Amino acid sequence: MKYIRKYVFLLVGVLLLQSCVKDMQDDINNGGWNHERSVIEIEFENQIGVAMIENTDATTGNIDLAINVGAQSNMSSVKLTAIQVSYQAQSSVKVGDALDFSNGKASFTVTSTLGETRTYTINVSEFTETLTGTYQVNALTIFGGTGPEYGGGAIMQLADKPWCWSDTYGPEVECDNTLTFTMTGVTPDGSTTGTCINHAGADGKYADFIFNGSMNKEESGVDIDLKKFYRQIPEGESTWIRNYSDGTVSFIDKDGKTTIGKFVDAGTVDVGYDKSFTVSNQAFQFSLNGTDDWTNIYSDYDKFAKKPRILWVSVTKVN
Repeated sequence: MKYIRKYVFLLVGVLLLQSCVKDMQDDINNGGWNHERSVIEIEFENQIGVAMIENTDATTGNIDLAINVGAQSNMSSVKLTAIQVSYQAQSSVKVGDALDFSNGKASFTVTSTLGETRTYTINVSEFTETLTGTYQVNALTIFGGTGPEYGGGAIMQLADKPWCWSDTYGPEVECDNTLTFTMTGVTPDGSTTGTCINHAGADGKYADFIFNGSMNKEESGVDIDLKKFYRQIPEGESTWIRNYSDGTVSFIDKDGKTTIGKFVDAGTVDVGYDKSFTVSNQAFQFSLNGTDDWTNIYSDYDKFAKKPRILWVSVTKVN
């Protein structure tokens, strides 16, 4: 009788243990991650910017991205360079596979651990870099000044105040320069890149951006080198990078110094304080990091040398 009781207890224990194991397995199987079948990130060769991924419903999704057709001559064979999907999910395409986008679309499937699927349709738009070409430099204009809320700010061209600059290398010598942009490739993060040639023009000169010492309010007679503010586009050859994710254009000079701005199309730029700047064709816009000078508010010295805020290099595309 004693042995029968032991056997019964043992059998009950085994059944309870199996029940617990089954319950634990059910919990694992029913866990949300087992159903996950999403694309987290995807990238193709010569892709511009970041792909826009949308899970339409439980079984379908859309991916929108752009391919640089200038660098990708064969749209029927575009190589996948990176893909990340949900934890332990499987994709029907792998890094190194080539997809056919000759009709602008392609599809693939992501399968969850439990075998559920979602089919993604990739919609490809053809991209052409608009920055390439040659531009004539028209003017250099700033918004500057301490206390614009008190009337201390102004928008004006650097060349409008010739007495502030060198007679031979003032800002006006920049206005026969040309900028030629050539695209050489796409960076790993999907930005376009290439070379910029800032040609000195017929006069063979670049502005030295030396602010005349006679206008120096703090150290009279001492000239001030303001290249840190106004030499945003390097002299001669530089490297440019256009990041479509944040809308910036960066310039890297021969010494590795980087300046970052934006390429602005025709329109009106509102800077606040009831002031605005009109872009006639295109302009490169740079934010400048000046220092407030309440002692010399309202002066040219303050606007140009102490608290410049924004620089526009106005250009016109000629080729």
